Amino acid sequence: MQTETTYEEFLQFCKGLANANRQHILFAVFVDKQEHTVGEIAEKVGIANSTASEHLSILKSAGILQSEKRDREVYYMVNKDKIREYIILIEVWLTCC
Repeated sequence: MQTETTYEEFLQFCKGLANANRQHILFAVFVDKQEHTVGEIAEKVGIANSTASEHLSILKSAGILQSEKRDREVYYMVNKDKIREYIILIEVWLTCC
């Protein structure tokens, strides 16, 4: 993870996690390790679908979530591989300091 683009992506990752509502979505909904639709997420967290969509878009742009469209529904799931990359980057920083 040496490129400028990667560090910009890492900054987006941090910004994605920097909001309490998005943290609530991650830890209240995705703790079950399943995929969920916008409607399911909005209902579980108690927010409007439009608000959930906005937060999900930010989480997806940050690399924290990924999505797959099936028929009329979009399913969101945790992007484990990308999160692992960022954890490794943090571990490297911690061991070099």
